[in-house]
Amino acid sequence: MIRDELETLAKVEVLDDLEPVVQQLMEVHEAKRVLWFPSELLAPPPDSDPDRHVKELRERAEGISLPARVALALNLLTEEGLPHFHRLLAAYLGGDTFWTKWTNLWTAEEDRHGAVLHDYSRDSRILDNPVLERMQFEYLRAGFEPAWDKDPYRVFVYTTLQERATQVSHANTGKLAAGWEPTIGEVLANVAKEEARHYTFYRTIFKEVLARDPNRGLASAAEIMPSIDMPGVNMPHFREMGDVIRRAGIYGPRDYLKIVEEQIKYWAIDAVDGLDEIGKRAQEKILGIPKRLERIADAMETRSRAKTFTFAVAFAKEFSMA
Repeated sequence: MIRDELETLAKVEVLDDLEPVVQQLMEVHEAKRVLWFPSELLAPPPDSDPDRHVKELRERAEGISLPARVALALNLLTEEGLPHFHRLLAAYLGGDTFWTKWTNLWTAEEDRHGAVLHDYSRDSRILDNPVLERMQFEYLRAGFEPAWDKDPYRVFVYTTLQERATQVSHANTGKLAAGWEPTIGEVLANVAKEEARHYTFYRTIFKEVLARDPNRGLASAAEIMPSIDMPGVNMPHFREMGDVIRRAGIYGPRDYLKIVEEQIKYWAIDAVDGLDEIGKRAQEKILGIPKRLERIADAMETRSRAKTFTFAVAFAKEFSMA
């Protein structure tokens, strides 16, 4: 226990040293960001009839496929798990610091993601909203207590991977659904762009961690990178909904493989030197992860068989997928 506490204190000291970097990254982030709000993205065109606007939106949205609706529900509920993530980040990034300013800014930006998707769902009527809201309640009540929450380095590895994964999922869901209804394509493109900016922040922070504390940094990364549970893992029917988005080509094991490969390259894992035995073992483990993930993806694709799905949140309509 004492050793763990000392390890955590050493990591928190590195975070303190990174405050100037956080300030610089925040300045760049806000300078590049175009701030948007749900009411703007979903507003009727100027001088148009609001009732007609909503009526036409619902008519277009009727064509959105059931797999795309399930993906939208999963993405929406994932975004609405925000309270848990603010709590996990604030545990290490509190106090009167730039870390706190970043966490609060990140929370304010992320809050709009769930809001705009919920507003779109209500306006378009593509989901059974009472069912959706019960799922949201049960998801938040179940909590999210990942094993990595006691390690600030693992927090940054996880947020890097998770932000990139949600960016991919939102962008691909938007492309799929926009074939029927372009408004949701625009909404999800905006959400995905913001996830990309958050991803840039977190992966840059972890690169700076590795520069200051490579042995502990690699050991933490090696614990997280083999696989991550997405934030919605405790929501009702998460696994089945995840299977739908994999089969729809929105997000699956091969996407995660690409994400891991991106981080190995960006963090230059193979070039980290001056390591002790723990660091070397972690480095070797990380460099072996892509081959393992490729085997998992191959096996999943080989064993996959056609399947029928039904979700109450999508009005209990049955559909089949290869």
